[in-house]
Parts: sequence; C-alpha cells; structure tokens
Amino acid sequence: MRFLKIIFFFIAFQLSAQQGGMWIPSLLEGMNESEMQSLGSTLTAKDIYDVNNSSLKDAIGHFNGGCTSEVISPKGLLLTNHHCGYSQIQSHSSLENDYLKNGFWAMSLEEELPNNGLYVEFIVRIEDVTEAMLSGVTDAMTPREKQSKIDINQNNVLKAVEKEEWHGVKIRPFYKGNQYYLFVTERFDDVRLVGAPPSSIGKFGSDTDNWVWPRHTGDFSIFRIYADKNNRPAQYSKDNVPYKPKHFLPISLDGIAEGDFTMIFGFPGRTNEYLPAVAIEQITQKVNPAKIGIREAALKVIDANMKVDDQIRIQYASKQARIANAWKKWIGENLGIKKTGAIAIKKDFENEFAKAVKAQGKDAQYGNLLGDFEKLYSDFEDVNVKRNSFIEVFIRTNELMQMAFRATQVENAALQSDAAFEKARQSMIDRLKGIHKNYNVNVDKGVYKAVMPLYNPDAVDASIYDKTAFTDLDKALALFEGDAETVVKNLNNDVAYQYAKPMVLEFYMRLEPEFQETNTQINALQTQYMKALMEVMPKERYFPDANSTLRVTYGKVNGYSPRDAIYYNPVTYLDGVIEKYVPGDYEFDVPQKLRDLYELKDYGQYADSNGKLPICFLGTNHTTGGNSGSPAIDAEGNLVGLNFDRVWEGTMSDIYYDPEICRNIMVDLRYVLFIVDKYAGATHLIDEMKLVHPKR
Repeated sequence: MRFLKIIFFFIAFQLSAQQGGMWIPSLLEGMNESEMQSLGSTLTAKDIYDVNNSSLKDAIGHFNGGCTSEVISPKGLLLTNHHCGYSQIQSHSSLENDYLKNGFWAMSLEEELPNNGLYVEFIVRIEDVTEAMLSGVTDAMTPREKQSKIDINQNNVLKAVEKEEWHGVKIRPFYKGNQYYLFVTERFDDVRLVGAPPSSIGKFGSDTDNWVWPRHTGDFSIFRIYADKNNRPAQYSKDNVPYKPKHFLPISLDGIAEGDFTMIFGFPGRTNEYLPAVAIEQITQKVNPAKIGIREAALKVIDANMKVDDQIRIQYASKQARIANAWKKWIGENLGIKKTGAIAIKKDFENEFAKAVKAQGKDAQYGNLLGDFEKLYSDFEDVNVKRNSFIEVFIRTNELMQMAFRATQVENAALQSDAAFEKARQSMIDRLKGIHKNYNVNVDKGVYKAVMPLYNPDAVDASIYDKTAFTDLDKALALFEGDAETVVKNLNNDVAYQYAKPMVLEFYMRLEPEFQETNTQINALQTQYMKALMEVMPKERYFPDANSTLRVTYGKVNGYSPRDAIYYNPVTYLDGVIEKYVPGDYEFDVPQKLRDLYELKDYGQYADSNGKLPICFLGTNHTTGGNSGSPAIDAEGNLVGLNFDRVWEGTMSDIYYDPEICRNIMVDLRYVLFIVDKYAGATHLIDEMKLVHPKR
C-alpha cells in the first residue's frame, strides 16, 4: 500500500508539474514542446510560433489592449467574448435598438458597425533583448540609477529595430526585470461589429454565476477586421475591405472529452506568482477586504436601480459589470488562498530557499531578502490599504468624486504652463462628456452615500449633489470655459470640488508618495529575489509573470472537487440553461426561440455524441484577466472553445496556482456556432468558417 501511495504521489506531482505557467511562444522548443506532447498535443513549437511561415500566433489578436481575440475565417472574421465587446455593443444600443437586450446580427458586410477607437493588434515577431537592455547595469546602482540606464538602453534598442513602417514595437520586462523581450506588432484600427447574442445568452447568469461553476453562459461576440486594398492596417474608410489573415483557426465540430489536451493562446494581463508569503497575507487579509467592502456597497445601489429602470440598465450595464467582476474575483481569491493553505506553503518554500542560500554560502548576497520583505510590507500596510480604498471610491465606483479628482489635475496643469493647461482642459471636457453619456445623478448619489463612509466616515455630505455643477453636463462644461485663472476660480467655487479637494490633495501629497517610495523598494527587492530563486534553486519551474504579452498555457479538460464529497463534471449542457430559467429575471431569463429549439432538440450538427448541446467546459489551463476571449485550441490546432472565466475557488491563481482547484472556463465552440446558425440564422457567417472533424 505504501508503495502505491508513493507511485500515486509521483504521478500527481508529474501531472501538476506539467500544468500551470504562462510561457513565451517563441521559446517553446524543448521542455514545453515535450510536455505538451506528453499531454496529447500533436503540435510542434513551430506550428505555434514561426516568424517565417504562417503559424497559430498569426491568428491571435490583442483585442483593444485588454482582451484576446482570434481570426476564424479567411475574411478577417474575429471572435472574442461578449463581455470584451460589451462596450461596443452598448455604444450602438438605444431604447429603440437595444442590442444588449435583443442581440445584433449583420446579415451583410454593409450592415457591420464601425467602432471608433477599437483596435486589434497582432504579434509579428518576438526577440530577446536582455543583453542590450541590461548593458552597463550593475548591482551597485540604486533602483533609480538602474532604471535610468535601462531607459537609455531601451531608446537605443528601439532605434535599431528593423521593421516595416506600419509596424509598432514595444519592449517588456520579464522575470521581474531580469530579462527583456521586444515585440514587433501590427495594429488594425478598423474593426466592425458583426454579431452578438442577446445578454440573456451572452451574459446568462450575470453576477450570480460569474466566477462559478457550473456555467451556462454563451459569452461571445463577433467582429471583423478591415484593411486597405493592400491588406495593410488603415483607419476606418468605406473603401476598406475585409482583412486576409496570415492564419485563421479551423473549428472542430467533434468537441472535447475529459482528459483531452487544451491550449490557451492569448494576452494574460497580470500575475504575481513569486510574491513572498508576507505579501499574500497583506493582500488577502487587509487590502482585498477593504476593496471588497467598497464595491459591494456600490453594487447594491447600482443593481437595485438597474432592476427597475431599463434606461439605467443600459446606462450602467458596462460599469456594473466592471465593478462586479473584480469584486467577486477578490472574494474567490481570498477563499482559494485559505483553502489551499497557500501562505503556509509559501513560508515552507521560503524556508527551503533560506536553507539553500546558507548551504551555498550566499548569505551576503541573499540572506537578508526575506527579512527585508517583512519590514517593508509592515511599513507599507496602512498606506497600501488607504490608497487602494481611495482609488475604489474616487476612481472606480463614484463618478462625482471621479470628476472632482480629475478636475484637480486641470488646476495643477494651470500652474505649469498654458500648453499643459489646455491639454488637461480638453482631456477633462472629453472625460465629462464620456461620463455623462451614461450618468444618472440619483444612482451616483446613492453610490456616494454607500461608499464614502467606508473611506472617510467623518466627511459624508450628500448635499453637495444638490449644489455642484458637475452633475449637469452643460454646467460642468461651463466650469472649464475661459483662461486658466478663470477655470481655477470656477472650480474652487464649486461645492463638490471644495469638498473633494482636501482628500485628493492628501492622496497626492501623502498617500501616493509614501506608497511609491516603499513600492519602489519592494519592486527592486522582488527583482533581486527572482534572480536569487533562479540561481539558488535552479531545478524549480519558473515561468514569467503575465504582463499583457502573448503567452501559451496548456493543460487538459478536467473536472474538480471544490469541497468534500462534491465533484464537478467538466461539461455543461443546454439542459442546465433551462433548469436555471426564471421568466423575466435579468440574470436567468431565456429567449423564447432558444427554448423552442431546446424543446424540439433542434441542434443541427452541433450536438454532442450524447445528443445534448454542450455549453461550457473546464480545463486546467493557467489563465487570468486578459485571457478573456482567448481560443481554446485542441491537440491538432483547431478551435474548440473560447476562454472567458475561472472557477471561483481558483481565482487565486494570479498569485498562487494550484492544479487541484484552478480551472478555466470556456464556451464550447459548438454552442457558439449553434447560436449563430440555428438561433440567429446568420448562416452566411458559418459558411465563411472552416469546420473540421479531427476525431473522425
């Protein structure tokens, strides 16, 4: 029996070691390629990333800088999440044409809707520029001196890059600044809305189901990339034509089964996998609870108003989703850290690190790292919590305070120069117009009364809403008419500005400087710690933290056990949508046509082998924000799913990945095709795609 336990442990260890991590696609040859193939992949590293030939990377686009998308036809058809295209769908919606509620489908190229400011960016190539970026940087330098030298080096590297005139270029740090990679990019600015399901499909389950499993959300939307007649990026023009991609993803009609290989290819936003235990402790026990409390208070007000007023529902749809998303994620992150004992595990790892440092005689270099972390985070705690709370109240949740906060930047610019003032003034005017496009003063006043007591209970004064100019667009814009002296005078005569200004000044003069001073030291220490880990414990697996650059993560379709005696199967079906159906409910209503198709079992070619229509499935892929809209790719390079979420218990994967409970959630592409074809009748889009049967 003991022998069997040892064997089981070894197998479990091997499995966990082969899953988790966000890998640079240009560096997959060797270990990663072998691991993927051991999990069932038939893909080579060059199939995934190749500079000289068409490869999977050419189909993966960074969607508007915050999500991922993929090309799924030779005519530039682009697939991403419904929540990634939400603001574009909202911008085209009105009470007369409520595309959020009813969905939108362009039945011809002429009906596709342009989106000002929306872009998609592809990676042309990736280069290691570490040597050039760190040239002349020494350990004897202060953090500021190091950064100054790195900035000089970066300018030199950028000047020397060989690229086409329409290409962009950026350099990003990896491994906490111990390595640097250069990315040559190609950006398309003419991206048009093609199709979106109604929110009752694309957002089914809304806040209740967000971050949880079982899931039944058809979280997708469809766009199209347009280019000039030479197939190059161009600003919107009626003369532009559908983009001809270097590669597009075929779509598998065979779907998935438990144990199948899956690869997520996309642009994960931010992770911090190498934080010390003391940092995770502060995040989950101090910072997160403060932010959760503020967002929860705001959401109660917004949700109550959205339920009773359709105009408010449309106005606040995108804002509510943004506020709710992080709120629930932080709750799950705290739960996951506690459930897995991540802090204790980190402390054990740090003890092993300390022993290795001592054993290798490197006390002088690295012996003080952990102690320095303890001191810095202790000094950091109060200002870290209050600064985060300020951001939640003055920037994230309450729009009157946000307007007052931004207005202080105009006053500050007025003290610098006429040019700085004019730039800040115009930016403020644009911001005011953007806020008031979807603004309800009564909702915002309710949010203020709910959140301000959580930041400064001694400063609550809701009467400012009745006296300020900021709550009326025309009056707010009038504050910024005239020269710098007049505008500054106008602002300082406004009651809301007078009210907010002392708290904003405290933020700028105390909270932010104290935070940045300590955070700079922490970041420098983190860079040294990362270097020490890789040097002292070289046999550990080290993947670079996410930083919104193109990455590959691989795993398998797998269920999981969140609690004792509970096991979640990895696939959900349309049956579950009907089980959750609540007529008229804004989260769980189901369109009549979808119910009719269910009753008839009219699933066409999109049913699973069991005759059911699959909706979503789970995988062990290591994902985070930014991976929304990422393709789930099968062992042969076909599209099988669309990543859009993680399970609640596994959201802590941003700071600690555990293969036992960390699962990503994907829409099954057969459900996407079913909605496009059978529900929307947009069969012309299906005809564009390449549908395959790899398992046959």
